[in-house]
Amino acid sequence: MLKSPTPLQFPPPLQPGDLLRVVAPSGCLRNREVFEQGLEIWRDRGYQVQLDPGYDDAFGHLAGTDPRRRQRLADAWQDEECAGILCVRGGFGASRLLEQWQWPDVATPKWLIGFSDITSLLWSLFGLGVGSVHGPVLTTLGAEPDWSLARLFDLVEGRKLPPLQGQGWVGGKARGLLLPANLTVATHLLKTKWQPSFEGVILAFEDIGEAPYRLDRALTQWRMLGDFQGVRGIALGRFSSCENDPGVPTLTSEEVLRDRLCDLGIPIAAALPFGHEGVNAALPVGAMVDLDGFNGTLAIDN
Repeated sequence: MLKSPTPLQFPPPLQPGDLLRVVAPSGCLRNREVFEQGLEIWRDRGYQVQLDPGYDDAFGHLAGTDPRRRQRLADAWQDEECAGILCVRGGFGASRLLEQWQWPDVATPKWLIGFSDITSLLWSLFGLGVGSVHGPVLTTLGAEPDWSLARLFDLVEGRKLPPLQGQGWVGGKARGLLLPANLTVATHLLKTKWQPSFEGVILAFEDIGEAPYRLDRALTQWRMLGDFQGVRGIALGRFSSCENDPGVPTLTSEEVLRDRLCDLGIPIAAALPFGHEGVNAALPVGAMVDLDGFNGTLAIDN
């Protein structure tokens, strides 16, 4: 288990004109049209966007073999001209890279931007004391509303972020380091060497395509391992397409989340605007935040 120092080190703010490299550490590219839309948004902002060789490779469901994807990520991380890494998409595959991985030593860390399967990489950086961005990948960026795009640019360019508004589920206030994640991906990192310490963190969960019983299974695993101990609060985003077919006897996804989380004795805010299949507000991984379970707000300590 990695114990992250406090506070985390964030990369220097980006400026239009900076070089960003495109890397595919997870699933293979499936929809070139939405990918191109994401590239255009960054380029229209004034950034130089470099497509690394192999960004559109395919090895089954993966964007190339593990050694090739691992090398492309290492090359981008060590490129002194590169200021940030844009992930192509999620899917699955990033955790495979961590089997034989050590982040190369660099004088200045880079922005890594992604979510969903990219959780594995975001958490590995968190454990080393490096901040990153839980935010849209290139294949989802084009679907973001203007305010969400503005928030992403504000985050990486060093401007203040407004609080996010959701619903209060469990009252109370908590302050801690923000650790966002896809619930399923995060659950499979538990008790590996890449699991960061949860002491003093605010967890932020989202997921997609997991039936209520699967959410139940994942959260039960967290409880049985005792991994909610030390967590100061929980922020819940969108759980998209997480319901059973009509007629199947089941709790709803919300009922499962309430049943497995609301007795932990910590503040919980839900229905926050991040996750799949809808607005995915950028979250700074490792930033100090304030969670208000009464009013359902998540405020970044700018």
